Amino acid sequence: MTLLQLLVIALVQGITEFLPISSSAHLVLIPEVTDWQDQGLVIDVAVHVGTLGAVLLYFRRDVAQMAMGGWRLVTGRIDQGAHLALKIAVATVPVVAAGYAVDRLLLGGERDLFLLANVIAVASIVFGIVLWWVDRRARSERRTETLTYREAILIGCAQALALIPGTSRSGITMTAARWLRLTRTEAARFSLLLAIPAILAAGTLKGIDLAASGDATLGRDALLSAALAFFSAFAAIALMMKWLQRASFTPFVVYRVALGVALLLYLHLGLAPGTVD
Repeated sequence: MTLLQLLVIALVQGITEFLPISSSAHLVLIPEVTDWQDQGLVIDVAVHVGTLGAVLLYFRRDVAQMAMGGWRLVTGRIDQGAHLALKIAVATVPVVAAGYAVDRLLLGGERDLFLLANVIAVASIVFGIVLWWVDRRARSERRTETLTYREAILIGCAQALALIPGTSRSGITMTAARWLRLTRTEAARFSLLLAIPAILAAGTLKGIDLAASGDATLGRDALLSAALAFFSAFAAIALMMKWLQRASFTPFVVYRVALGVALLLYLHLGLAPGTVD
């Protein structure tokens, strides 16, 4: 794998993992536009570790609060940190259940990659417009701490929609949080905290596959990929949170609609082969 390929994959993964612009829409374009081969499980695990480290560092106070709250919960005391940890936990259940069901239904099936690319493009456009519509109409008056457990589960159900490629996990959870009247920064905060178990689960599954493959060598490429994903993800989170303190989600919506349209044109105007390799 070349240095350029590592740079592109790690930076794209790091930047798009947390922004509401759909990482899958970008990742499907990389091999199609560049004709590169799949990066393999080692790099997949490395970039997951990098992005997980970024969100843990940025929200280190929330993570520490939840960890302490979890410990107090074991001792029979429930504080604000315990409530936040429990809300993240119950909001994770729907996507775990839905992911298991989808995995069982698709077990052994082959994917039509041309159809997949079309789904990604359409979902990027449709759910981007939904984010714009909700963001324009929702009032900004609530913090994460005011969420009820029922509302946390509703956001978790929205996260399950991210199993539709191109939806964007962060985008759909921010949309649901905004619909529940969380401020833009609080919607992003809950969404990114909710990403922690999702990324941890995905990274663990890929790690299990990697261990089973017998190719678990942690080489220079993996370390570089993890570092690049970490720094790019941390920068993306910081810039997005700063932006949302004073502005709306509209630039992200415009970008994802343009990306979806560009992908559809690429697929249907003779610029791409009949299937996405």
